[in-house]
Amino acid sequence: MNVVYISPNFPPNNAQFCMALHSQGVHVLGLGDEAYDSLRADLKASLTEYYRVESLLDDDQVLRALGYFTHRHGRLDRVESHNEYWMRTEASLREDFNLFGPRPKDLDAILRRSRMKALFRQAGVPTCRGELATDLGQALTLARRWGYPLIAKPDVGMGASAVLTLEDEADLDRFFREKAPGAYLLEEFVDGDLWSFDGLADQDGQPVFTAALCFGSGILEVARGDRDLFYHTCRKIPADLDRLGRQALAALDIRECFFHLEFFRVRSGGGLLALDANPRPPIGLATDMFNYANDIDMYQEWASVVTRNRFEAEPAWPYYCGYVGRRFSREYASSHETILGRHHGLVVHHERMFSVFSRVLGDYGYILRSPDLEEVREAARDILA
Repeated sequence: MNVVYISPNFPPNNAQFCMALHSQGVHVLGLGDEAYDSLRADLKASLTEYYRVESLLDDDQVLRALGYFTHRHGRLDRVESHNEYWMRTEASLREDFNLFGPRPKDLDAILRRSRMKALFRQAGVPTCRGELATDLGQALTLARRWGYPLIAKPDVGMGASAVLTLEDEADLDRFFREKAPGAYLLEEFVDGDLWSFDGLADQDGQPVFTAALCFGSGILEVARGDRDLFYHTCRKIPADLDRLGRQALAALDIRECFFHLEFFRVRSGGGLLALDANPRPPIGLATDMFNYANDIDMYQEWASVVTRNRFEAEPAWPYYCGYVGRRFSREYASSHETILGRHHGLVVHHERMFSVFSRVLGDYGYILRSPDLEEVREAARDILA
């Protein structure tokens, strides 16, 4: 089996996916813009071949790379990156080389928020009110209907990038005078807590692994730098999140892929509203948190789904895992060394985060593990104090 892996060295845990494929007999063909000598040794050992391009944004260079791989190794079977940034590139390559997975015509539901919202509604999944607004007049009509603040999101976009909170009419007027080209979705503001339904779907679109993450803050507030980030896994997925998550997943038809579906749990009433969907693992160290929470290897399990359409682990969720992100720009009561000494039984992993992720994840991250959620929360409060 020949799998082309785009950007095998970044984010850093991409190397783990490549090593897992290699261990299951796959020819892993790395495609990246970094020099081969800059790759870590264990990643090099897992790659059958590596092709360097000047830019992964150059479609002609990328197309030639896959042509080269085909000439050298025969028919290709998959192209993957686990990164929505390369989603269009992957889809185009699948079209050109007749590979398994989403083609360009299939991306509308994932990349276009208005289409995603419509699919959620058709599947019976509640979502917050939102409509496309192409001019100030339309926006003012929505503001009179829903009130302020309003949330403005590019209709085609990823994560919290370019998402704004508009507090009043002056903000709305300024936004339409200064906004980037393209359609924007305006949504009502929801006072709620962020949850996610996460997991891995097999080649038939069936979820073979599911998880829930509970966030202490909304990602938008964290990305603005207003708050530190803490979130944790759950030992049992709330029943309503599991039901609505599965309905949304089926509507999106995600196959042989990780998924990260975001929901707001409304503080007044407790109901769930679908927010966003991403065909990738949750950002940062969440895949490692799933491993630590169950003593399993999700990298190997994903590779098994790709090669044999089988998921063999039996997650029992004996532990809660929490992620805590600290920022270098803030002063904390306890030093890094003090934290490791005081919580040596709880901190199972820690590392510096790459700058491209630090806006959301912080500059340095800790994974905490315990069967007692309050113990994880108490340690998180201490780390962030």
